Amino acid sequence: MVNDRQSLDLTTFAQAQGGGGVEWRISAEPVPYPEAVAAMEARAAEIAERKATELVWLLEHPPLYTSGTSGREDDLLEPRFPLFTTGRGGQLTYHGPGQRVAYVMLDLKRRRPDVRAYVAGLEEWIIRTLDAFNVRGERREDRVGVWVRRPDKGVGHEDKIAAIGVRLRRWVSFHGIAINVEPELSHFSAIVPCGVADPRYGVTSLVDLGLPVAMEDVDIALRRAFQEVFGTTMADLPAATA
Repeated sequence: MVNDRQSLDLTTFAQAQGGGGVEWRISAEPVPYPEAVAAMEARAAEIAERKATELVWLLEHPPLYTSGTSGREDDLLEPRFPLFTTGRGGQLTYHGPGQRVAYVMLDLKRRRPDVRAYVAGLEEWIIRTLDAFNVRGERREDRVGVWVRRPDKGVGHEDKIAAIGVRLRRWVSFHGIAINVEPELSHFSAIVPCGVADPRYGVTSLVDLGLPVAMEDVDIALRRAFQEVFGTTMADLPAATA
């Protein structure tokens, strides 16, 4: 069941441009979704025009649902929170406090103009991040995101711990990944998460797996794993609130 994307050569994503590196930004307060999308689109345009460096932006959102380009109206079972239709790939998902969202703005034209390989890189980034906490994340050919086996729930049971949804414009990526650290998992029950309705497949988090991990620890692991997969980051940047 493991996707063959893991066998792709990820080293070719290493930063090709000289000197600049990748900016690393952390927002201290939850960022409203429309503001995040507007900021991403503006930064992606600047990157495409060589007016700004690449950016990884770590943040949380207030409770909300987003529907990607493959989203279906009937996947919203209970409208508890605002629903935003967005241009990223994928279907319906929940974002909220306790979930680390990483928006990734990279110039793939200068790195490797291959969408499939880029998604494989994001998967590998998540898997290596989870490995820092002794969690084995796995890919699935027929299901997007990163999954963990749950034999404690029954034979064949697996839970999704991280989601992926991307968009490219002029070969610059935006949107990105979301890792469940300690979100309110019950809010996923108001939707069909990413269109997966099979009762064997649920949603989990690091805390749900018995790992009381701080968000700051996840950020450190994300940064280390990112550098391994994608290359240089800009060191020692102060945290910024967008």
